[in-house]
This record gives sequence, structure tokens and C-alpha cells, in this order.
Amino acid sequence: MGQGVHVQELPGIGKRFDIDLERPDQRVSVVVHAAGGRDVYVFTGHDSDPTAVLELTEEQARKVGAVLAGTFFDG
Repeated sequence: MGQGVHVQELPGIGKRFDIDLERPDQRVSVVVHAAGGRDVYVFTGHDSDPTAVLELTEEQARKVGAVLAGTFFDG
């Protein structure tokens, strides 16, 4: 995948995308479920437990992705 994104197959679940934020104290992982949902895990510090977890539907994930990509238009 793209530089700084590591993909891991999760058998029976889907795929996990670990995103390198270029900071040793911050990390984001996104699990894309085969059934369609998305889980976003935010890690701060060096703890192995996430600081925050968001469970998103496909539609919610598209909205968040559009805002982050700068393609969301209020119309």
C-alpha cells in the first residue's frame, strides 16, 4: 500500500491498516470489516491500549474520509 500505511489481513474479520503518523507517541489503526463497518483506534503515548475507539458504519466512514480528504462540500 502507500508509504507509511501497513496492511494486515485479519482472517474472518477483514483488514487492519496501521497508519504511521511519524510521531513515536501517536498511532492510528483502522479495521475495515468484511461486513462493512469500520473501527478507528487512536493510540497516544506508548501504551498498547487505545485512547479512543470509533465504530463507524460505511456511510459514516465515507463522510469522515471526505472531510479529511478535503472533498466534502456543504451543499
